Amino acid sequence: MKVAIVTDSTCDIPAELAAQYQIEIVPNILILDGVSLEDGVGISRQEFYNRLPSLKSLPTTAAPAVGIYQSVYRRLVSQGVNKILSIHAPSSLSGIMNVARLASQAFHGLVHLIDSGQVTLGLGFQVLAAAEAAAKNLPFDAIISLVKSVQERCRVLAMLDTLEFVHRSGRVSWAKARLGSLLEIKPIIELRHGKVISLGETRTRRKGMERLRELLYAMGDLERLAILHTNCEAEAQTFLDSLKVRLATAPLIINVTTIIGAHTGPNALGFAAVTS
Repeated sequence: MKVAIVTDSTCDIPAELAAQYQIEIVPNILILDGVSLEDGVGISRQEFYNRLPSLKSLPTTAAPAVGIYQSVYRRLVSQGVNKILSIHAPSSLSGIMNVARLASQAFHGLVHLIDSGQVTLGLGFQVLAAAEAAAKNLPFDAIISLVKSVQERCRVLAMLDTLEFVHRSGRVSWAKARLGSLLEIKPIIELRHGKVISLGETRTRRKGMERLRELLYAMGDLERLAILHTNCEAEAQTFLDSLKVRLATAPLIINVTTIIGAHTGPNALGFAAVTS
C-alpha cells in the first residue's frame, strides 16, 4: 500500500527532511498589513520578527482554501497513493483541521485526519514518525498507532519575552486577565492537547532558561528534541549547548514559523521533546 503524509506549515519540519520523506506541507496564510502571504513566501522569518514589534496592527493568520487541500489530495491520488494521512495543528487553535476535513469528504475515506494537539515540532515530530513508518511500508494502522504514541509522549514548552502578543491574539483566555502583572516578566507556557497552559513566570530570561532546562530534565530520557525560538538563534544555540541529554537523532534548532510567531512574539525560546 502506498501511503502519503500531508501536513500544514505550522509543523516547522525543515525543507530537507520534508523532501527526504516526501512529506506534503500545505502553507498557511499570513496576513500582514492587509496583504495575504503564503507561509514562507514574500517575507523571511527573520525579517518578520524584526518588523513585528513596530507594526501598528498585529498580523493575523488563516487556513488556506478548501480547494488547496483538495488539489493536494487529488494530485497524490493521481500518483497512485492508496491512503493519505493528513496531520494538522489543533482544531482548538486553528481552522486548518476543519478545512482539511471538508476537503477530505470528496475522497470517500481515502484521507485519514489526525488532530495533533500540537504546533511547530510538536506536530512535526508526529509527522516525521508517520513519514518514516510509511517509508518502511508499515501497515496503515501501525502508522496511525505510532503517531498516537508520539503524540502522547510529546511536549512543547516556551518562555515568552512578553505576554503582549498572546494577549492581542485573543486565543488564550487567561492572558487578558494577567496582562498587567506580566508585562515585565517572562511567562512560561506549555501547549497541551490543543490548550495553552501557564506554567508560571520568571523575572529574567536567565531564570527562564534555567526553568526550561529543569522542566526538560524532568521529562527523563528523550527520543527527539528541537530547540524552538523566534529570532534568537544565538540564545537557542547556547541553551542547546548547556543541555546534557542523549538522543537517538540529532537535535534541531528551529526559528519558528511566522504563523506561530505572530501569536507568541519575537524572542520566545522553548523546546519540543518526545520522551523515550
